[in-house]
Amino acid sequence: MSALKLKLRFAPQVRLDLSRLVPGRLAGLSSAEIEKLVVSGGPRVLTVGDCFEVSGAPGEDLIFEGGSDRFDYVGAEHTGGKIIVEGDVGAYAGRRMKAGHIEINGDAGVCLASNLRGGIVSVRGSAGEHIGLPRPGEKDGMAGGAVIVHGDTGDYPGERMRRGTLIVKGRLGKLAGARMMGGTIWAEQGLSAGAGIQMRRGTLIGPRIDEPLATFVDCGTHDLLILKIMAVHWRNTLGDVAPPAFSQPRRLMGDMASLGKGEILLTEG
Repeated sequence: MSALKLKLRFAPQVRLDLSRLVPGRLAGLSSAEIEKLVVSGGPRVLTVGDCFEVSGAPGEDLIFEGGSDRFDYVGAEHTGGKIIVEGDVGAYAGRRMKAGHIEINGDAGVCLASNLRGGIVSVRGSAGEHIGLPRPGEKDGMAGGAVIVHGDTGDYPGERMRRGTLIVKGRLGKLAGARMMGGTIWAEQGLSAGAGIQMRRGTLIGPRIDEPLATFVDCGTHDLLILKIMAVHWRNTLGDVAPPAFSQPRRLMGDMASLGKGEILLTEG
């Protein structure tokens, strides 16, 4: 399987727009043509060749050897194959991605997986605020696919989320699932204050919750068959990073200040 490798020459001093550097857009281009692609249009125009050493050939895999918190739009509109970043990324990684896999072996900036449609985004470190958030003028946030964050997140993860799965193995930020309309957020270390505020539908899962909102109704303990089905699906889709199976959670329904058809499932009762 062929792979294109982009080795970072120096730490960038300006923000780089890497949205053109996805396998689907690079297919059929020569190394010389790739080196001429513009990645910064500021006072000094920078090209791929200015910032990276290019080796290999375009194919299903793209590898960034080195990363930076100034790498914006990594994997934007990604439609298949795998993108690996050996380091950090900046804002809007995985923006409107439709298929494939993005593996970030560092931290991610704000608005990770903005309006994600499909595929898997995996972050070995932590992620900034507003995971899945839509851009101004867009109706929905994250609308499919899966995001796995092994570290912590900033506030407002899953805001306006409609579909898909967000799994956080570290500490989940405050106000998770704000204005959520569907999908699932699983916080393995628990839900922070304000979780589910103004959510209409969707599911938040964690062992416990800090300061549950007064607009959620405690419905007691339930044995939900759908959880067994979801556990099998996640295991088949995500493999070893899939959350553990559980049964008979304590169920809170809300937000009753909104439509009230969302739920918080607490695995420790």
